[in-house]
Amino acid sequence: MRARTGVAVAVLLAPLALCGCGGATRLSGQDTAKLVSVSPQAGPKGTVDPSAPVVVSAVHGRLTDVTVSSADGHLVAGSISADDRSWHSTAPLSPGQHYTVRVSADDGDGGRGTTERQFATTAAGRILTAQVTPGDHAVYGVGEPVSVVLSQPVHDAAARQVVEAGLTVDSTPSVRGAWYWVDDKTLHFRPEDYWPTHASVTVAYDVNGRHIEGDLYGGAPVRTAFGTGDKLLAVTDASSDYMTVYRNGHEINSIPVTTGKPGFDTRNGIKVVLEQEPEVLMDSSTIGIAPGSSNAYHLHVQWDTRVTWSGEYVHAAPWSVDSQGVANVSHGCTGMSTGNAEWFYNTFHRGDLVRVINSRGHDMEPFGNGFGDWNLSWSAWQQGSALHRVISTGPVETAGGATRAGFIRPKS
Repeated sequence: MRARTGVAVAVLLAPLALCGCGGATRLSGQDTAKLVSVSPQAGPKGTVDPSAPVVVSAVHGRLTDVTVSSADGHLVAGSISADDRSWHSTAPLSPGQHYTVRVSADDGDGGRGTTERQFATTAAGRILTAQVTPGDHAVYGVGEPVSVVLSQPVHDAAARQVVEAGLTVDSTPSVRGAWYWVDDKTLHFRPEDYWPTHASVTVAYDVNGRHIEGDLYGGAPVRTAFGTGDKLLAVTDASSDYMTVYRNGHEINSIPVTTGKPGFDTRNGIKVVLEQEPEVLMDSSTIGIAPGSSNAYHLHVQWDTRVTWSGEYVHAAPWSVDSQGVANVSHGCTGMSTGNAEWFYNTFHRGDLVRVINSRGHDMEPFGNGFGDWNLSWSAWQQGSALHRVISTGPVETAGGATRAGFIRPKS
C-alpha cells in the first residue's frame, strides 16, 4: 500500500529505506543525492520563498519516501505521483522556519538509499492575523453578521482574494451567503436573507504561512462558533408612533413609542442590536449640543438597548409618556415607558432586528455606525466580494456527530 501524503509516507515507508529489504544494495547519501532533485533553490539571501512549493523528483529510478519537516517537528503534507517519480508539497511552508527534506530512493538496479537537504524560509516582515466575531458558542439574533478584523490592511485585489479564500463558513441549516470587504481591514459575512432560527454556525480563518502581498504572510488560524435563537423583529412606524414586535413572524406586542423630533429624526432602515445596559448616562454634550440650550439633557436612563454606535437606543423615557403613541419628541432614540422598555430589554438580545419606517430622518448607514448590512440589496452585497462568489454553507457537526452545540446568550 502506498500513501499519498507526507505524514502517512513518513510512517509507512521510512523503515523500508532505513533497513533495506530483499537483499537491496545500500547506497551512500552522496550517491542517493545524485538520484533526486529538490526545489526550490535558495534565493539571493540564502533563503527560500515560503510560498513556493517543495518539489522532489527522481532523476533516475523512483522515490520510496519523502518527508519535509520543520525544526519544531511538524511535517508538511504532500502528494506523490502515480509513477513514484515526483512528490510535491500540498501545504504552505511557514516563513522564518528551518526545514529538512529527507528523501529515500531506488535507482532501479537494486540500490536504495537516503539523503537529506536542508533549507530555511525567508522571514515574514509582517504577519496577518484576524479577530473573528461572534464566537464563544453564544446565541445571537438572526441579524448578526460575521465580522473579521485583520491586523494589517490588505489593499491589493489579488491579496484580498487570498484572504477571502482562507475564510470558511459552515452552518446547519445551510444558507447562501457572501463576504463583503467593508474596508482594507474589515470583512463581513451575511446570508442572502437573515440566518435561520436555531442555527449552528462555525467560522474559520486559515491562511497560515501563505504569501498575502509584499512582506505580508498569513498568521495563526482562528476558529469560532455561535448559534442563533428565535427571529425577533421590532418595527417602529415613526408616523403612527407605535412599535410592533414579532417573534418568528408572529406579533407578540404593540408598544406606543416616541421617535426623533424634527432636526433629530430617527434613522430609517434595519439595525441590529449591538449591546445592552440596564442604565446609561446620556449627556447631550457628547453629540455636540451645548449645555444650557433648549435641547440639552443630562440623564441616567434605564433599560438601554443600543442599535447604533453614534448613540441611538431603544430605552425607557418616563418623561415623555404623554407623547408616546402621539408625537415624536426625542433626540433620535426610540422612547417608551419604563415597563415596556424593561420588557424590550429582556426580550431582545445582541443580533436581534430593529427596523424604523416612515421617519423623516436619513437612512441607516450600511457600515461604520453599527450593523446596517441588511440595508444593502443582495446584488449590491455580492459586489463586495473579492472573489465575486456566493458561498453555500454546509452542515456543522460536533465530535459526537451532533449538529447543534450547547449555545448560551452572550453577556452585554
